[in-house]
Amino acid sequence: MSMRKGRGVQALALAACIGMFLVLLMGATVTQTESGRGCGDDWPLCNGKFVPDYTITSIIEYSHRVVSGAVGLVILAAAVAVFLRVPRRAPRLYAGGALFFTIVQAGLGAAQVKNPQSDEILALHFGISLLAFTLTLLTVTSVREYYRSETFALPARPVSARYRAAVWLTTLYAYLVVYTGAYTSHTDSGGGCAGFPLCNGALVPSALEGATAVAFTHRTAAYLLLAVVLLLALATRRAYAEYRELAGGAAWALVLVTAQVLSGGLLMALMGTGSYVIGTLLHTMIISVLFAVLSYLSIAVWRAGRESRYR
Repeated sequence: MSMRKGRGVQALALAACIGMFLVLLMGATVTQTESGRGCGDDWPLCNGKFVPDYTITSIIEYSHRVVSGAVGLVILAAAVAVFLRVPRRAPRLYAGGALFFTIVQAGLGAAQVKNPQSDEILALHFGISLLAFTLTLLTVTSVREYYRSETFALPARPVSARYRAAVWLTTLYAYLVVYTGAYTSHTDSGGGCAGFPLCNGALVPSALEGATAVAFTHRTAAYLLLAVVLLLALATRRAYAEYRELAGGAAWALVLVTAQVLSGGLLMALMGTGSYVIGTLLHTMIISVLFAVLSYLSIAVWRAGRESRYR
């Protein structure tokens, strides 16, 4: 397959992925700076104007809208290009899914402006954006594989059904951890657990209610995710060390989940300072890439199991 012919499609897919990652970070900035109402109840305009008055909250919120709209057009262009130029099912599925979740996210954003939603629903916004980003990343890898005519490397022995289930459940659990983190952020409960790694100086705080209960739940879920990914990485190294997709993915997942827990500790150190928002952006970046890596692993074990039946 000619690499030259595929440069445009690959460039669009990569631009969509980078753009969606930027949208994730800008959305986190809107949440942390409490700028969600910076444009009042107007959408898509800002306080009834195409160019809003200069206030910090309005600029943050409106710039997020503008960038999200531009990235949405890029994702649409990438999806059209993939459907026209890449005659494979997987890239089309990923590109179509990215477009679908981008549209859903835009609709939820507009609904939030017109009719403010509960914290539970708001926490879903980040999760949906995360799915869109992950699908754009999978689009990049699958399109690249198609144009470079790369073959799927099978492991020396078939991937077991138990291992596949472990990868899938780990990915699903990671998404739930993301939700608890988004809920903690939207309810402004991060300060409910002071200190790190303990919560208010105790393994289990005595008063588990309000912000403390929310923060403790998220922190416990994150620690458990670290343990689960560690076990998964050890199992992968023991059984499928020669399989580069699984071995590399599991190793990166372990590095990222460790960094994610440590960045949570950094957030506690930055609490109440002007650098706290920067810490939250780092936290967001790491968990986004971690979930994308686990999603890639989920696809890899599915393909390995499927291809193994035809060897």
